[in-house]
Order: sequence, then C-alpha cells, then structure tokens
Amino acid sequence: MSIRVHALAKNLGLSSKDLLAKLKKLNVKVKGHMSSLDDETAQIIREELKSKPKSKPKAKPKPKVDKPASVKKPDEKKPDEKELKELQIKIPLTVKELAVKMSLKPTDLIKTLMKMKIMATINQSLDEETVKKVGEEFGFNLGRLPTLEEEFLERHKEKDTSGKLVARAPVVTFMGHVDHGKTSLLDLIRKTKVAAREAGGITQHIGASEVEVDGKRITFLDTPGHEAFTAMRARGANATDIVVLVVAANDGVMPQTIEAIDHARAADVPIVVAINKCDLPNINIARVKAQLSQHDLVAEDMGGKTITVNVSAKTGQGIDDLLEMILLEGEMLELKANPNRPARGIVVESKLSRGMGPTATILIQNGSLKVGDVLICGDYYARVKSMLNDHREQIKEAHPSNALEISGLTGVPEAGDAFYVVEDEKKAREFSLQRLEEKRLKGAVAITHISLEDLYSQVKEGKIKELNIIVKADVQGSLQALIESLQKLSSKEIAIKVIHSGVGNVNVSDIVLAAASNAVVIGFHVGTESRAQAAAEKEKVDIRLYNIIYEVTADIKSALEGMLEPHIKEVFLGRAQVRQIFKVSKIGNVAGCMVLAGKMVLHAPCRVVRSNEEIFRGKISSLKKFKENVKEMNAGSECGIAVANFKTIRVADIIECFEIEKVARRL
Repeated sequence: MSIRVHALAKNLGLSSKDLLAKLKKLNVKVKGHMSSLDDETAQIIREELKSKPKSKPKAKPKPKVDKPASVKKPDEKKPDEKELKELQIKIPLTVKELAVKMSLKPTDLIKTLMKMKIMATINQSLDEETVKKVGEEFGFNLGRLPTLEEEFLERHKEKDTSGKLVARAPVVTFMGHVDHGKTSLLDLIRKTKVAAREAGGITQHIGASEVEVDGKRITFLDTPGHEAFTAMRARGANATDIVVLVVAANDGVMPQTIEAIDHARAADVPIVVAINKCDLPNINIARVKAQLSQHDLVAEDMGGKTITVNVSAKTGQGIDDLLEMILLEGEMLELKANPNRPARGIVVESKLSRGMGPTATILIQNGSLKVGDVLICGDYYARVKSMLNDHREQIKEAHPSNALEISGLTGVPEAGDAFYVVEDEKKAREFSLQRLEEKRLKGAVAITHISLEDLYSQVKEGKIKELNIIVKADVQGSLQALIESLQKLSSKEIAIKVIHSGVGNVNVSDIVLAAASNAVVIGFHVGTESRAQAAAEKEKVDIRLYNIIYEVTADIKSALEGMLEPHIKEVFLGRAQVRQIFKVSKIGNVAGCMVLAGKMVLHAPCRVVRSNEEIFRGKISSLKKFKENVKEMNAGSECGIAVANFKTIRVADIIECFEIEKVARRL
C-alpha cells in the first residue's frame, strides 16, 4: 500500500507545499505532490512530525550601533548658488501654457528654447526632460503632477499585507486540438449544454463559469482557440492561473496541441494534461504520454512532473480526479487576494446588447465589486447598473476570481482591457474623454514589434537579449534542420529562442503569439493565410518567407551583425475564387472567377492556392470582363482569368495576385 504526498498532507492538516518542504529537510526524496510514499515511510514521517518539538523563536540580537568617528555637517550652500522655486505642473504642456505657469512672455521662452537648440512654436507640446531644463534656466524646479490614471491607480498600488489576504479560486483555461473534447468536458463539469447551442458543436465565443468542488471554487474560461488566450496576454492581461491541455486518447498530440503547449509556455502558466476519450476501444495511453514527453511534458508515472489524468467526457470517468488535480495545482501556486478593497481585474469579452447597451464579461483578480461602483474599463468608464453571474442571476456583490457580466459602460471595451474601481465619477468621465481623444489623435496606431531591420540597433542598445522566433515549414525534416541552424546563431549578446514551430502555412495563431511574445515569424516553403496576413499588418508583426535554409540563417546572422541587404516584399493586390472553367481558343483554360478581395490586375505576379497549399506561381496572362479585355477587376466582380503556363486550374482554386516591392533596410 502507498499514499500520495498530497493525501498525506491532507491527513496531517498541512498544505502540500509545506509537507514537501518538511520532507526535503528529512531527506525524503520526492518529485512533487503526486509522488507516492510507502506505508512504512509515511508512518515514520507522521511520527517524526508529531514528536518534533516546536523550537522557540530565537531572540533577535540587539543591533550594534557604531559611533561615528565624526559627524558630518550638512553641505552649506555656496554664496552664488540660487535656490530654485518649486512649481508643480501637468506634463505634457504647450510652450504657451508653460510660459503662463512661470509668469513669462511666450516670446522669452521661445528665445531660451532656441538657445538650447530647440525650435518650438507657441502651441507645441514639450516633453518632461525639456520642461525641466527650461525651468532651471528661469529658476524653477518643475515637478510633474500625477496624471488622472496615476491618481486612480494609487489606491490599487498599495500592497496587501498577509493578514488581509485570503485564498482565491484558481482560474483555468481548457486548450487543445479541435474536436478533442474541450467544451464537452466543460459541459460535463458545469452540468450545462453549451456545445448544443454552438454552431457545429464548436465554441464560438469566450465564456466564463464557476463550479464548486468539496466547498472550493474553480473559475473556468472557455476560449474559442489559442488566439483568444494569447490576445489577452498581448494586451498585458494574464487571466489564467492553470491551463488544462486536452488531448484525445485516439488521436494523440496534434498540430494544435503543440500550439497550445507553446502558447501556455509563453505565458508561463502550469499545464495539467487531461487525456480524453479514454472510453474508446483500442487506445494507447502510453503512446500519448510518449508524444507529450517529446514536448517536455513528462508524465509523473514516467519520472516527470506533469500531472496527467485519464478522462472521458462521455462517461464521466476521471472528472473528479481532474478537478482534484486542478485544486492541488492551485494550492501549490498559493493564489491569494484581498476581498476588502476596491476591485480590479480584466475584461474577458464584451458586446453591445440591444436591451442593456455595452456589456462586458469581467474577471475580478483582486478586491470586491458592488452594484453602483464607478470603474474605469479600458478607454471607457461605468457606474455599474447590474451584475449577472454565469447562471444569468442578478447579484449585488462579487469577489476575487468571480466571473460576471456588468452593464452601465459608456462604450464596448476590448478583451484583455484592465478595469479598476475609482471613487470620483466626474474624474472617471474626464479620464475616459481624455483617453478617447488621445486615441483619435494617434489614429489608434498599432505597436511595432521587433523586426530583422531594427534587430541590430536594439541589441546594441541593450533593449533585447533574446530574439523570439516562430518557425513554420512544409515538412517535419526541414523544420528540425531549420531550428537547429537557427539555434546555432545564438551568441553572448543575444539568444535565439524558437518559441513555437510547426508544419503548415503561417496562420492567425502564429501571428497572435508573435505579437504577444515580440517574435519574428519565419516561413520555409510555406505561404501565409489571408487572415494571418491581415493580422500581421495590423499587429506590425514581421513575417519572412524563404525557400533556402541558407538564406534564413544568412538573414538572421546579417541582422545580428547589422548588415542586412535590401529585401523583396510581396504586396497583396487581390484574391479571386474559381467558380467555373472555360476553354478559349488561343488562350487555353480560362477560369471564371469571383473577385473576393482587393483587385485582380493584368500581368501581375500571382499564386494558385488549393486546399490552403500554394501549388503554382506565375503571372496573370489574360483578364476579361465577359469577352472584353480589361486591365483590372475589383472586389465583387465576375471575370475570366488565365494564368500563364498553368493548365490544371480547378473549380474552388484561389488565385492571389500581388506586386513585388523592394524595401530598403532601415539601418
């Protein structure tokens, strides 16, 4: 007979973490809280812990006070040193506003700025560094007043003392390959039928729900994919404490399983593996665990630390064990929060409801929220009108790790936006208007991520010590060879880290992970999905496509050395789908097409895509509107397209045309 460490801890009234620490002192070697101890060892530990006398706390030695040999007098001011006048101002501010604050003529201030080689107009904004330098010239020590946001956040920055903290429920996200049973498992746990309401049984939205197990709560976030999980992290929101990786026993590790592992690792979140569909015949659990071990998820029964649970969403097998393991993992993380303070947390999802206006599903990470509270939520604010729990019941108060839907917002925030309670509704309104105006003026410019062009300068400035790379290739053999070649380029200045790799075209999941992790995407003998291309442009993610391994390593090496040559860029023009095939004399096969996006241009370079795989590259040799030759056709138009030297065009093929652009390096 044997007993697991966590069960023994429960018997002794200890946490698993405390017992592990005591076992280490007793030289009892165990790998984790799931390790087993034989009865004899367990009994010895019980006796040892019972008989061990509580040591009296040692009296703290009185600190020795060394008498200084001589007491230094405070520095005396020099006769010619002027005392600067203290003046608090809000930054940034214009030249005119600064002149008024210092009781000067704007022309005098502009002259001083010119002497400092700063050319500025009366309405030009000045940054903090310039303002301080100018202030000193006129005998002022200019201090910056806190912004409205800093004022609001001051209350939330106050650290919670251990006496105020209480244990909170773990927040869990289910991830894994499509159709491996993520939502079905959640349905069984929540005793609901979410999948039945979803199109095709696939989750179409982010949901949040809570369950209670033996008096302890768990909050579940149900995401439509890894993109949603990582999109929140890209906006600085780490919503999840634990990831449950769902792997089907009959399929094993699949491409999206690997994606899920990489996304969870990038977020630095512990992983519990649920091996689903264990009720099916002819399954091989050992094979699944062996596949997982190839991705550094070694099961405990194979000598590793990864918790694996065999489950079945159909029969309910192993569900109680899975929930127990989640609670144990949460116990090891020592998740705590203070319910006796104003709430803060993140937005899980948001929408515009007909009857309720803008609403948001939020997750409280600390503090408590009540109906009537005023909060800042992203660029908007709210006086909370109503709060609904996951059963659509009205509640008046919510606590840490609670997921709920609120109404009363002035606009629809984004998933991943932070929210926090404030006291002054007038200031909250002012802050919201200020943020929206700043966003309008900036034109909602997206953040620019690392690219090979600016890699050298950022390394030299010490901004980055690690280059994150996502690698996609056409076959597994090429993928491994490319990863090995890239990793050899690591140096003392910068480490090359492949955070995700896979076979197939660059997809949206790759782009979202790259945006969240500040990574460059490398593609080898693959293309980029249309949605991924649009996402990359929006998020300013650098995608590089290659056909020769040497070119990949040469480009990365050149980027590290600051010697990149100008490169060729494909600029998307248009996309059309083949609806019918016609035979035309002198031309050959002409594809009757519908232009789906952009415009199709005569003589433009093009690619033919079939089943998401590029099968041919060439040029549009003929473009017709009915029988008339035309130079271009826009989205929504029907046209005839012939691709030079390609005779095997089929119905449903996609023709994409583009133009070649030479882009100069920015170094």
